[in-house]
Amino acid sequence: MKKVLIIANQFPPMGGSGVQRSVKFVKHLRSFGYEPVVFTREVGNMPLKDETLLKDIPDGVKIYRTKPYELPELKGILRLFGKALGKLIIPDTAYFWYKSSRRRALEVIDKEGIDIVYTTSAPYSDHLLGLYIKKKRKKIGWTADFRDEWTNNPYILDNPYDPIRTRIEKNMEHKVVTRADMLITNTPVMRENFIRNNSLSGDNFVFIPNGYDAEDFAGYDSSAKPHNDRLTMVYTGALYGRRKPDTFFQALKELKEEGSIDGSKILVRLIGNYHKDKLQAQIDSYGLKESFEIVGYVPHDVCIEHQMNADVLVLIEGSGRGADAFYTGKIFEYMNTGRPVLAILPKGCAADLVKESKIGITADTDSVEQIKGIIKEYYDKWCEGALDFKPDRGVIEGFERKKLTQRLAEVFDRLGK
Repeated sequence: MKKVLIIANQFPPMGGSGVQRSVKFVKHLRSFGYEPVVFTREVGNMPLKDETLLKDIPDGVKIYRTKPYELPELKGILRLFGKALGKLIIPDTAYFWYKSSRRRALEVIDKEGIDIVYTTSAPYSDHLLGLYIKKKRKKIGWTADFRDEWTNNPYILDNPYDPIRTRIEKNMEHKVVTRADMLITNTPVMRENFIRNNSLSGDNFVFIPNGYDAEDFAGYDSSAKPHNDRLTMVYTGALYGRRKPDTFFQALKELKEEGSIDGSKILVRLIGNYHKDKLQAQIDSYGLKESFEIVGYVPHDVCIEHQMNADVLVLIEGSGRGADAFYTGKIFEYMNTGRPVLAILPKGCAADLVKESKIGITADTDSVEQIKGIIKEYYDKWCEGALDFKPDRGVIEGFERKKLTQRLAEVFDRLGK
């Protein structure tokens, strides 16, 4: 069985959506003839932890951890200094981890007899470590996986770096995508953007989307309706940058003021890592206090429990340049719940996927009227006990994590030819 070094700075017990792609690949790779060996950071002062994700790591998988040297994780008053300085580090705050881990990574490769190196971003410093390894161990096949775009990332496009930093990072990106043996993105539009922006042939560039793990839903019946005394709508995930709930809040406010819905019959649960005071103040400003509950961040298994107990799931993504290129990670777990989705999205990959899989109804991110129409439709059907829909299981099952890991193994197979 060939050995693959999985270089993932973000890895359990770190929480958040970014770790799940890597840990699910690790979980299933043995089924396809590859033994994963993980190279990651020490726990340190990780901002989010989710110990439950550790159960996905198969027995016997070796994990090597090195000091993170993360400035934003300094304690006390130094934390503010670390956060401010961290914004200046190129390409990200994991740079010091990359620099300090290079020798150890080579030692692990030699000790374990590694055949393939897989790096995943964010952070993009993971790929710099892959680039270094490729230079020192030329015969090892290297696959670079981009969960999000790099210099073309929508959040960078909204807040552009200065010309010097932009030039440095574009150069870093170009070195990675031209020297890696295989490249992966999680949407086809991202793949096209990387190819165009870096003048690549694309022959060694594939896309493997994120997905859901069927085993995470064991014990749940997606066909069984929850018995809530209020129409329970659940949103899971972050709210930052472009991803704002403003139009959703406005739609609920107007429906309530018009008498189209009874605010006491709707409950919206917000599950994620939020500044609760600021978010609650925003909710209160729309006159929606009675209709909202801020749950906050919860472990992944509890998050799924909330999804399964919902009548409707809410998906929100902001509009703007580059927004058409990516799926939001939670869309895939939403798919497998059997719950209808209110998808507030710009035109692009995510909206197309909602329509193709028939998991819900899409509204344009900036259209309060469209959002109102969908909420009213779901509300009326729920009141009548007729909130039914028929998702396309044939499409949905193509995003199961084990099937996606098989696609990753096929990428690795190409390195051995």
